[in-house]
Amino acid sequence: MGCTVAAPWDRRLLDYDFGPAHPLAPVRVELTMALAEELGVLDRVDVLEFEAATDELLQLVHRPDYLDAVRRAGETLRPDPAHGLGTADDPVFAGMHEASALVAGASVAAARSVHSGTHDHGVSVSGGLHHAMPDRASGFCVYNDPAIAIAWLLSQGVERVAYVDIDVHHGDGVQAVFWDDPRVLTISLHESGRTLFPGTGAASEVGGPSARGTAINIPFEPGTRDVAWHGAFDAVVPEAVREFAPDYLVTQHGCDTHALDPLANLLLTVDGQWLAHAKLHDLAHEVCGGRWLAHGGGGYELVQVVPRTWTHLLAIATGAPVDPETPTPEPWREFVKRRTGEHAPIRMTDRPPTASGA
Repeated sequence: MGCTVAAPWDRRLLDYDFGPAHPLAPVRVELTMALAEELGVLDRVDVLEFEAATDELLQLVHRPDYLDAVRRAGETLRPDPAHGLGTADDPVFAGMHEASALVAGASVAAARSVHSGTHDHGVSVSGGLHHAMPDRASGFCVYNDPAIAIAWLLSQGVERVAYVDIDVHHGDGVQAVFWDDPRVLTISLHESGRTLFPGTGAASEVGGPSARGTAINIPFEPGTRDVAWHGAFDAVVPEAVREFAPDYLVTQHGCDTHALDPLANLLLTVDGQWLAHAKLHDLAHEVCGGRWLAHGGGGYELVQVVPRTWTHLLAIATGAPVDPETPTPEPWREFVKRRTGEHAPIRMTDRPPTASGA
């Protein structure tokens, strides 16, 4: 099926940058958009213009004193440990508030485009900063753009939103924001907190007193591969979303579940990841009339994984998926070499070539 897709993109989003030694490198978004352009995926996407989120928008989730702290840290470059700023995970950088508000603004712009009926889907690949808490930064995340986008939808009168997070790390910030809100179902599939940051996301975490059952957590043991991951997804996610009957599906597509990711211990492939994107796209059409807002998220194998899986996400959103056997375009491979010094993957799949070499 053909779908209209709004994708906020501007090179200013690359300013969300904790520095050259930090694993959350903005080049991953740059390489994604370059690959999507070379494959013609962006020809089927409406690239949205957008502005930074205002304080009013940010305060749908974050405390005013926290916004002040982020501004101050970005101006003075002084750590503020009480607000999680200046840690190894979240070092301060110049213009931190402006760059973070721009990411949040992109995600809200995508939500607004879907809510207005202008587009079927919105895809904010630079977003998905799901660890940020109302009063502090956490896990590479300053402002929690998925939570802000959900809160904005609720402020517009949307009654029920389902949030599904497939990042390898537990979606703790989004869960915390809506812990006691029966209007929001949060589902997170992640590596167990026993072996990975943030140490939360046990199956026993089910929601606050007024929202029991609206938090669902599926922790995986290290070494989990595609088949087991999808078995758990299929057993829980579709039926839970159907039963909740949301007006919108909001998703986070961190691709740090991949076997090559340096920060985690699951063993998924790009093929397993694009299949998850496709299942969520289908679920949005089945349950929500197609109203789907997708975000990027984690992913620290910057060349071999992130650009391919998020290009698949964009293509799936348009209703015209990229054949996994498709070769990556030579101009893109050359760009990757110039930009990173690394050799790019040559196909859009992790599957080995057939005997014929195809």
